[in-house]
Amino acid sequence: MELFSLKNKTALITGGTHGLGMAMAEGLAKAGAKLVITGTTPQKMEDALAHYHSKGYDAKGYLFNVTNETDAAKYVAQITEETGGIHILVNNAGIIKRELALTMPVVDFRKVVDVDLVGPFIMSQLVVKQMIERGSGKIINICSMMSELGRNSVSAYAAAKGGLKMLTQNLATEWAKYNIQVNGIGPGYFATSQTEPIRVDGNPFNEFIISRTPAGRWGNPEDLEGTAVFLASKASDFVNGQVVYVDGGILATIGKPSNED
Repeated sequence: MELFSLKNKTALITGGTHGLGMAMAEGLAKAGAKLVITGTTPQKMEDALAHYHSKGYDAKGYLFNVTNETDAAKYVAQITEETGGIHILVNNAGIIKRELALTMPVVDFRKVVDVDLVGPFIMSQLVVKQMIERGSGKIINICSMMSELGRNSVSAYAAAKGGLKMLTQNLATEWAKYNIQVNGIGPGYFATSQTEPIRVDGNPFNEFIISRTPAGRWGNPEDLEGTAVFLASKASDFVNGQVVYVDGGILATIGKPSNED
């Protein structure tokens, strides 16, 4: 189990105040990592830290926007000084704006790309410098099935997540020589508070996801924990530039005809 131990490691998880970011952070904490989470909403941060501390996890929080280079640099320096160094970076912070490409305002397109693609670049560039000095490090970019597939009304999100997949491969190419592994996780459809209203019997999208997923269910947030720990630990030291899709098999199949069980 030493291969998967994160004892004495500090993990920085952007957007770790809720949802899948929180689930992955918990997985890292269970493996022994000290947590540093970022967010932009004070109340969410307060609630998240209370949750982590109630579980006995060592967790600190910092409020800043990952797209602001000046703030990001200031807080990365502060986090490094206060924790002794960042060993694991999880670029999880992201947004989505659902709008048809025909009518989507350019300002909204740019905002999604800024948060979902430029933000991970900024954070990776800042954190990797200390990883290079140390001679080791793990960067995990949270991609999406939209890194591979298109879908109606998410052109900006798909463009950003597709770009994040290629950024992952390019950063791995540049930084592997420093013993730094850069990989991605591509979540499928998960049971979160955001999807709760549509995860009911009779909802067409709920039925679509269940029928489209070979596993026959929505993912549970804890389904991401193992993948996060693997990519953050020594167990993945020769895995680089990959995106691991945790999707219940959606991307593996074209789906079933309506006349098949």
